[in-house]
Amino acid sequence: MRLTKLLLIVLAVFLIIWIDLPENLKIGGLVINPLSVDFNLLGLRIKKDFRTHLGLDLKGGSHLVFEADLTKIKKEDFQDALNSARDIIEKRVNFFGVAEPIIQTIKSQDKYRISVDLPGINDVNQAVSLIGKTAQLSFKEEIKIDDPYLATTTPLISRLTQDSGVSGKHIKKASLSFDSQTGKPQVALSFNEEGKRLFAQATKRNLQKPLAIWLDDILLSAPIVQTEINDGNAVITGNFTVNEAKKLAISINSGALPLPIKLIEQKNIGPTLGKSEVKRSVFAGVVGLLAVLLFMILYYGRLGFIANLTLIIYGLISFAIFRIIPVVLTLSGIAGFILSIGMAVDSNILIFERIREELRKGKDFEIAVQLGFGRAIDAIKDANITTLTVAFILFNPLNWEFLPQFGMVRGFALTLAIGVATSLFTGVVITKRLIKFFYKIP
Repeated sequence: MRLTKLLLIVLAVFLIIWIDLPENLKIGGLVINPLSVDFNLLGLRIKKDFRTHLGLDLKGGSHLVFEADLTKIKKEDFQDALNSARDIIEKRVNFFGVAEPIIQTIKSQDKYRISVDLPGINDVNQAVSLIGKTAQLSFKEEIKIDDPYLATTTPLISRLTQDSGVSGKHIKKASLSFDSQTGKPQVALSFNEEGKRLFAQATKRNLQKPLAIWLDDILLSAPIVQTEINDGNAVITGNFTVNEAKKLAISINSGALPLPIKLIEQKNIGPTLGKSEVKRSVFAGVVGLLAVLLFMILYYGRLGFIANLTLIIYGLISFAIFRIIPVVLTLSGIAGFILSIGMAVDSNILIFERIREELRKGKDFEIAVQLGFGRAIDAIKDANITTLTVAFILFNPLNWEFLPQFGMVRGFALTLAIGVATSLFTGVVITKRLIKFFYKIP
């Protein structure tokens, strides 16, 4: 059992170091790159390169301006159509909310445009293909699987891929409405004549079954069909908040409204921060980190050495997570990570001070360690949970109306949250294990 645990630890350390390796690392005549995977799993190709992604302010990227064709859109729907186009572009280039593109809508006289800045993409053709054209909305039903085992083990989301014949072109409009009996928010759909016929057939085929609504490759909703709908008007009900129902309606409209966009301007942009400023920032960070490491050793001795070792492990794990997600690092994101380093050191200081207090009371070192960790853990958890809560609010995954979306703020919140969560693990678990190892405590 102990040997298995040791092997798992060694394997984890090996993988983390491999992921963290710099690109094109030369050792003698050998060139080593970070871990990359490319294999097929049950017919699904999994390809992943673990490398560092830098933001616009550190690396530059592509600047694109698209002009929206609103000739087929009613004037009162202009803003909704433009917002829908902007949202779907952001979903395509920023699926996990960490790529930090800068996407803005611009009105110039009677022209409506969308400006897109993409970090790390210097090939304009690649950027254009990434954004694509008009969003594709489709309604899909569950595929029939003859194999009983596959029918029960295949996830529902993987089974909702059969085209029902209903698409975004069949929807007149999606809008927020409220249930007349309960007052709960819902999404009302209205279909054109062809959509009315096709939707009636789809609901008849799928009574008491889910009918999924897909936008590109993103599942928006999978409501259960309660009854056959013949009048071309439907509602999507659920435990929605007003904002969630409104967001779903906008997402459906982005696939329903025929809003072509045309590329009218393209150029590559350089990093907004000069190389000299970046080097100075890195130098300042290294000096500050070395000062902290030196202080911990001088003030806490062997315990300080253990804290520094824990800090190094913390840095390796955090950086590996950044590459696995991947997180696009901007200056604000790096600031969030540096702040979390301070909290990681703070956790060790709390623990060590509690241990010292117990030693001053005359306790044996082994007992002082147990009591010190026990007394410090509550303060560490409270401080970290508070910071994680703030990071959660800043990251704003629910898109609350009273919190605006800012990519830079989200990058700061994400790196801070990852760093704090990792420091909570290393500061408590790893530090305790290292103390027991170096002091030979059973």
